Amino acid sequence: MSTPAPPELFTWEFATDPYPAYAWLREHAPVHRTKLPSGVEAWLVTRYGDARQALADQRLSKDPAHHDEPAHARGRTGIPGERKAELMTHLLNIDPPDHTRLRRLVSKAFTPRRVAEFAPRVQELTDRLIDGFAARGSADLIHEFAFPLPIYAICDLLGVPRDDQDDFRDWAGMMIRHGGGPRGGVARSVKKMRGYLAELIRRKRAEPGQEPADLISGLIRASDHGEHLTENEAAAMAFILLFAGFETTVNLIGNGMYALLRHPVQRARLQESLAAGERGLLETGVEELLRYDGPVELATWRYATEPLTLGGQRIAAGEPVLVVLAAADRDPERFAGPDTLDLARRDNQHLGYGHGIHYCLGAPLARLEGQTALATLLTRLPDLRLAADPAELRWRGGLIMRGLRTLPVEFTAADRLVGDAAS
Repeated sequence: MSTPAPPELFTWEFATDPYPAYAWLREHAPVHRTKLPSGVEAWLVTRYGDARQALADQRLSKDPAHHDEPAHARGRTGIPGERKAELMTHLLNIDPPDHTRLRRLVSKAFTPRRVAEFAPRVQELTDRLIDGFAARGSADLIHEFAFPLPIYAICDLLGVPRDDQDDFRDWAGMMIRHGGGPRGGVARSVKKMRGYLAELIRRKRAEPGQEPADLISGLIRASDHGEHLTENEAAAMAFILLFAGFETTVNLIGNGMYALLRHPVQRARLQESLAAGERGLLETGVEELLRYDGPVELATWRYATEPLTLGGQRIAAGEPVLVVLAAADRDPERFAGPDTLDLARRDNQHLGYGHGIHYCLGAPLARLEGQTALATLLTRLPDLRLAADPAELRWRGGLIMRGLRTLPVEFTAADRLVGDAAS
């Protein structure tokens, strides 16, 4: 009996709900070679066991130099514009020992202690953004909340002056809007960001030696066995922390809130838990939202440095491999009831932040932002409800990230809530 034809991938219908197609691939073609919308051919890895192996396999390099790319595919992998902008030497594009050195330098900014110190600022930003629409009774939670929160947070962390942060918000908006369309729009934003970062690094380099108060100053002054970051390395590192640190959190908040709105029993349990002053369900709940419909659909590019076998398929040297985190995290071989949202799920070693040496450096900050954002929304706007037919919502096109374009909601306006309480 012949295997049925594989489902069509990367259509708008697929973007709305890719999980049935991923279930088919897990069962019939767990390591599947396909042509991507860009024209590049790559292997998709969809089972949890294979995915976890691939994420930690040193024969799968992050360095694009290992890509045996045909002429038509040149420049169509990675982040648009990063080559021309000389932003290639960042953590998503390099292997040890350079990766080890650079990660050690920047990891000091993401220790549990540093993230905990940043918590009041995240709460302040969260409340300020909700204040902006609470009295109105409606909002688009993507554009008015999930998008600006991590942008302003990561700008504060990097040391981008407050007066310049709206420029960053504009450039980041261009990157998100054009993520699934012509790469030129993203490339232009990357070029502008690169120029700004170069100037900011020069200004901070000229400042008198003092205890670094922000991440860019820390990168400039940090040394590892006497070796300082070059300007290109510092700019690339700042860029990738911004690029990787904002859209993932936009999608964590947006996808997470959408899932809660569509699962009222789970949401009610979480609200009761928060009202009782408990945080346990919030913490396991954010991990479950990362697993159930996470912000990163596919892990970033890897390239075979030698022939290897993965999931029974022979992969040639130079071929690209993309680990489908969204598929692996719904694998019934690893998760009981994988298509069920269970905020109390305990056995939840999801791959939403990766695995191995490239495990997401900013995961503690993203968790803090996600927990703060969802808890504050559910507490301050308790009757939050979806203001659109789910079938009308559109997901952003693009290969790596998974996120909604808009999330319109309605709720009782804050002044009415206060009035009701007073009466």
